Amino acid sequence: MSKPSGNDQEPREGAPESSLESTAEEASSELATDSTSEGAATDGPAGEGDESGGGGASGKPSSEQGGDGADAPAERPDGEPAKTGEESESDEGEEAEPARMSLLEHLGELRTRLVRCVIAAFVGLIACWGFKERILDVLMEPMLKVLEASGQTHFIYLQPAEAFFTYVKASFLGGLILTSPYLFYQLWSFIAPGLYPHERKWLIPIALFSALLFVSGACFGYFVVFPVGFDYFASFISPQLQFLPALATYFGFAVKMLLAFGLIFEMPLFILFLARLGMVTAAGMRRMRRYNILIIFIVAAILTPPDPFSQTLMALPLLVLYEISIYVASIFGRKAPEKEEKEDEEAKEERAGEEA
Repeated sequence: MSKPSGNDQEPREGAPESSLESTAEEASSELATDSTSEGAATDGPAGEGDESGGGGASGKPSSEQGGDGADAPAERPDGEPAKTGEESESDEGEEAEPARMSLLEHLGELRTRLVRCVIAAFVGLIACWGFKERILDVLMEPMLKVLEASGQTHFIYLQPAEAFFTYVKASFLGGLILTSPYLFYQLWSFIAPGLYPHERKWLIPIALFSALLFVSGACFGYFVVFPVGFDYFASFISPQLQFLPALATYFGFAVKMLLAFGLIFEMPLFILFLARLGMVTAAGMRRMRRYNILIIFIVAAILTPPDPFSQTLMALPLLVLYEISIYVASIFGRKAPEKEEKEDEEAKEERAGEEA
């Protein structure tokens, strides 16, 4: 005989009525618990449907019942109301802060910028290869003018491939100067994720200004320092001492000096950013002037050959740029908190007087 199952099962004879009633109550409580959990999973924590008036006895969300709470925003689990469509659209229109980058993302960004710089420098080298003789002649001209007094009008090279590689280096130097705006743009683009959105608008002007300062420094070294410095070095020529400049040695010396002067002319821009970040102030730079002068001479000694004349020639423009940087920091630097509060109070008083 088959066993009855489900609702077809009839109560046994002689079973007490109290047990039947308790079984029915347990079944109804389980159904109520299931419906309550389904409503909580759909609308949020239990009991929200009763408070809003949108939920029914079955635990279904108010949107399915078609009540007045269908258009009301549902609350999030943290207790805050969810944003409506208009609020989310307004948030998208606002300017969002840049997301923080991890170390690997920074390294990937740096690799991308370096690859672009290498490609740009290679393109500049190819573009300047057709002018390699002219570029090298321009670099040798300051020394040749000094050597003409002693009857020398040429350089020498000691290795078979020395002249070829010097032409390659000259073309590469010309390509760096030619593509310097783009190279500085890649540099500032790498720093851009740490800037505010309104500061990123100045990215291209800052890159152009950086290239202008670099080229200005190189021109200062070529037109001012080279003639005076080479004339001083050639003063040691005597009947017992003859100066035969090697091409590769002179080229390396000249390029090192040009790059050094180009970099030190970036000091005002470097101080500008430090002042905007609040890391340096004009008052602090004035107070530390004597120590910074010593540091300037040490840096000049590192960047120049080991002679006091070249060191002085580089230290003098550094001192001038340092004084210029003090005025840059005083104009564009971050103001002291007390001064900012005082200016805010004065502005509030002026507005209150105008309203009165």
